[in-house]
Amino acid sequence: MSVLYERRIDYVGGAGVVAKHLVAAGAKVTFSTVLGDDAFKTFAMDDMQAAGIDMRAVIDPSRPTVNKNAIVVDGYRLLKVDTLDNRSISDNILASIAEAVSSTPADAVVYSDFRHGLFNRRTLPELIKAIPPGVYRVADSQVASRWGNITEFTDFDMITPNEREARFALADQDSGIRPLASVLYDTARCKLLILKLGERGILACRGRDHVSLDSFFVIDSFVDRVVDAVGAGDALLAYSTLAMLISRNDAVATILGAFAAACECECDGNIPITPDNVRAKIADVERQMNFA
Repeated sequence: MSVLYERRIDYVGGAGVVAKHLVAAGAKVTFSTVLGDDAFKTFAMDDMQAAGIDMRAVIDPSRPTVNKNAIVVDGYRLLKVDTLDNRSISDNILASIAEAVSSTPADAVVYSDFRHGLFNRRTLPELIKAIPPGVYRVADSQVASRWGNITEFTDFDMITPNEREARFALADQDSGIRPLASVLYDTARCKLLILKLGERGILACRGRDHVSLDSFFVIDSFVDRVVDAVGAGDALLAYSTLAMLISRNDAVATILGAFAAACECECDGNIPITPDNVRAKIADVERQMNFA
């Protein structure tokens, strides 16, 4: 490959952009993570603090701050180059993060898992135990190129895996979507499963009576033109969480999450989605329905 360098744009991604979506939607957010002692640490902390996020980062000089570079040519992603260290965090860092979770007053705790050493079988029991009683518990697992299992987040109020992550967790590449969702729902013992299906939309499972039609519903994708689908799940995670806190209505939460994901797909880069973005998208869908 021979390409001409034109420009570079840096974004905070991963769990950081989930926090930025939450703040953009109106939430007050305290964010804990692990960063290296390098220039990307400074960039991430400055960006998060500028967004109004209470940053509680633990600095580990022995590992780099996760940095992912996508080489894009004419809209196509040719190559992805990652600099990271997936080793498990130390016991001291685990204790620091668990203490931050247990001591911070919150309506919801969101664990956004990219499997870069923070979440694993050793750390998850302590991190889950640290969540105070009565706090709404949400988890998302993104294992596109790593090992991870969404079912390790047991007894959470809401989980939001995509189809690939669900099949990976259950070692099931053959079942249909509804049977797959049923088994995942029962295995994870969650209260709401939002299963992301890409351009096919979303399937939500909200009850253990999997024979009943009321236990499932499907939301089509609201995307008109995909510019960059990376980060759509992060926007869904943020808006669905806040909608559940306010409405306690799983249909409302899933639909608003789908709208937020559509807005993100139509943006280039990891751009926090605002309520105005979502309102504009809802109005656009309403106009299309009225025209039809």
